Amino acid sequence: MSATHFVFTPSESKRLIGKAVAQMKPVKQALKGGTVLICTGSTNACVVEEILGEEFPHYQYLSGHTLPADTSKSLIPPDRRPDVILRKGEVDSSLDRFSALQHMQPDDVYIKGANALNYEQGVAGILIGGFGGGGSIGAALGHIAGRRLRLVIPVGLEKCIAQDIYEVTETLTCHADYDPDPPRMVAVRGEIITEIEALYILSGVACQHISSGGIAGAEGAVWLLAEGTPAQIEKARRTAEQVTGEPAFLDRINS
Repeated sequence: MSATHFVFTPSESKRLIGKAVAQMKPVKQALKGGTVLICTGSTNACVVEEILGEEFPHYQYLSGHTLPADTSKSLIPPDRRPDVILRKGEVDSSLDRFSALQHMQPDDVYIKGANALNYEQGVAGILIGGFGGGGSIGAALGHIAGRRLRLVIPVGLEKCIAQDIYEVTETLTCHADYDPDPPRMVAVRGEIITEIEALYILSGVACQHISSGGIAGAEGAVWLLAEGTPAQIEKARRTAEQVTGEPAFLDRINS
């Protein structure tokens, strides 16, 4: 066995995860004969690009997003792109995130990002805002369970949190008097795809998350220790080279 390490910035991680989701067997099967629904989100923008083989401004595919407290939201242009729904590999613009669920069948794929992750427990947390109807995931969970859909959750390890997500959801639900419009969170389980799973899908290496953080553009970066055969390690290196230098979000807007 051989070993090496990789460092991925958040943007590089999103691209890596996007490449892996596009290569997942359940996704490829659903693209051939079923339905794939890709919810809006910054990581899912990479999923869309990798599946469709086209580039577009990532700001168009945002839903909720986090900005520094002193940053004006005006830096995000207003035009948006709706969720991409693919039926037998073709974009079906007649459907949206709600109507598409009425057509989905067992083993069709619903792809939704997350805001929090308990990696060891295999639990993701999705923020749903204030007093709405539970967001897109709230409307989808009954269909996902009842129709036996595959819930794929692309999420970077930067989203790992220290608290138990189930406890967080309870806290946000029961202690909301501190905020007139408090956030809510839904805890979900599904096929979680982080950088660890992404490198395994794309090269066969087994990874451990060994460190996080950085400076000078590497804020939020993750370090992975990868182990595998020499051939797998070499394939992982080539894969990492494909995402190295992926532009940060603001660099995409300002370029």
